[in-house]
Amino acid sequence: MTDYKNKLGGLANRLKEEQPKTPIQEVTPVKNQSAEKIPEGQLNVWIPKTLLKRIKSYGVENELTQKDITILALEQLLKGT
Repeated sequence: MTDYKNKLGGLANRLKEEQPKTPIQEVTPVKNQSAEKIPEGQLNVWIPKTLLKRIKSYGVENELTQKDITILALEQLLKGT
C-alpha cells in the first residue's frame, strides 16, 4: 500500500515540475488541382430508366460520374454545331 502511495506522490510531483510536451502541428494548404473553375448551371431532365441504368453501369466500368458522362455526351453531340 505504501509503495502505491509513493508512486502516486512521485507522479504528482513530476506533473507539477515538468512542462507538458505538446506536439506542434504544421498546417500546409492543399494545392488547388484545377487552376480555373468553369461556372456551372443546373440541368434537370427525365430520361428512361433503361438509359439511366446503362449510364450508371458505364460509369462504374469507366470510373466516371453521371455528370461526367452527361458532359462528355453533350459535348460529343454538339461538337459539329
